[in-house]
Amino acid sequence: MRRRISFVLLLCLPACGCGKTKSTDELLANLKSPQAKDRIIAVRLLQQRKGDAAKVVPALVEALKDNEGDIRLSAAIGLGYFGEQAKDAIRALQQAAQHDRDVRVRKQATVALSRIDPARFPGSPK
Repeated sequence: MRRRISFVLLLCLPACGCGKTKSTDELLANLKSPQAKDRIIAVRLLQQRKGDAAKVVPALVEALKDNEGDIRLSAAIGLGYFGEQAKDAIRALQQAAQHDRDVRVRKQATVALSRIDPARFPGSPK
């Protein structure tokens, strides 16, 4: 039964547009969407675009300022995934780690800092 459901879902992906791969530029544009669900999907997909770090890191830094806590959380997680490529995000992550109103964002910003510069920000899990 599970296999049939998975197969049906797999067949439905192209019909709903979920199977399409969006370009980095399209995802960056989605960060400006008025719909929170579009922004969070964009942030989560951008986390996987390490080859486009020069474009993505500044966009994730901007996403740390979003009104939605889940988007800020995903941005902090994503910046951590970029590791050393996200050194330009250190100041914004420090701000988030100290001042964000969402405890989850503060924690993930601390984790991201330790992944970006473990010598300077030791003690958090890698």
